[in-house]
Amino acid sequence: MYVSGFVIPVPEGQKESYRQMAAEAAKMFKDAGALEILEGWEEDIEDGKQTDFRRAVAAKPGEKIVFSWMTWPDKDTAHRCYAKMREDDAMTDETPFDPKRMIWGGFAPIFTMGRDG
Repeated sequence: MYVSGFVIPVPEGQKESYRQMAAEAAKMFKDAGALEILEGWEEDIEDGKQTDFRRAVAAKPGEKIVFSWMTWPDKDTAHRCYAKMREDDAMTDETPFDPKRMIWGGFAPIFTMGRDG
């Protein structure tokens, strides 16, 4: 298993636009091999003393944080999808957020606890 994680600042008024964009993109990710996608909209984020989600993405007043992840069968599948995405003209359309302030990375799980235990 491989996990792609994202933290994204999204203008509060763009919640539905973001949700629609995520739903559309999910079709492509699923076809490319993604096993699961979760998009979480900020509800309870505290300001930290040294760093926090807002500072990590230079969030501006009126922006909410989206915390998102995708699981993949393996790193190669995820990277093939990302390469395909970079070549897809549809992925260059405007987004309801500033992609320059999005942070992301890939992770190899070292511990998991599923829904069943």
